[in-house]
Amino acid sequence: MLLKINNVEIAAYPKPGDFKVTILDLDDGESTVRTSDGTLHRDRIAVKRQVEMSFAPLPDNKISAILQAMSAPFFDFYYPDPMVGGYVTKRMYVGNRPAAVPIERNGVLWWDGLQITLTEQ
Repeated sequence: MLLKINNVEIAAYPKPGDFKVTILDLDDGESTVRTSDGTLHRDRIAVKRQVEMSFAPLPDNKISAILQAMSAPFFDFYYPDPMVGGYVTKRMYVGNRPAAVPIERNGVLWWDGLQITLTEQ
């Protein structure tokens, strides 16, 4: 698997099994309604992607590189997409990015449990 942010390979990869792509349907809030007989009348306006990743412990330089690569309001993310059946580049933004308190080993801070959720613009 290859992951890139703004055409640069990501500094560290998610833990095995902790990379998940969700395909999101966005519906119009006003015209999508369920009638009294229970029938849904749906107005899908877009199909977007959301990518969730969790990382093993990362040293300062790796976690910093990942977070700085996602510091712009929007960025290009290259990843394997299950619906396309191959690699794609999507314009994304990042939500909250929690990381546990670091531990220090041999003078290097290590951060455990970084979680990232990317959502297509």
